[in-house]
Amino acid sequence: MTLVLPPNLAKIVERFQRHSAPKKRYEQLLWYAKKLEAMPEAAKTPENKVQGCVSQVFITADLTDGKVWYQGDSDAQLVKGLVALLIQGLNGLTPEEISQITPNFIEATGLQVSLTPSRANGFYNIFQMMKKKAIAFQLGQNLADVAP
Repeated sequence: MTLVLPPNLAKIVERFQRHSAPKKRYEQLLWYAKKLEAMPEAAKTPENKVQGCVSQVFITADLTDGKVWYQGDSDAQLVKGLVALLIQGLNGLTPEEISQITPNFIEATGLQVSLTPSRANGFYNIFQMMKKKAIAFQLGQNLADVAP
């Protein structure tokens, strides 16, 4: 089965596929974490907190000209790397495009073999929250009306 991914996400997957060693994949994740734009402290509110994550993770989404733009942060570097990977992969897509993406692309990166079950679950929860926020835009709902 071939994954059809948006260009940015496809590039990220290719980058991870170049590394066969789990250590190199972790280094790549940490690189993404370092590149993540700082999230305003004011945005770190309960409604932006990702539930089901061991670490503190926050995600916001804005709709500008029909495209979704995310911001996020985590208090754990590897998780911050996952947040950054998702933000870079999904930013600038339409809600419709985001709603079509399934989280199984993580398997193509090879990361799921390196992630602990709680981190893999955290990744899934972060992805689902980002998707929920995009779908809320698609449905024209206020984000405050969408349960976390």
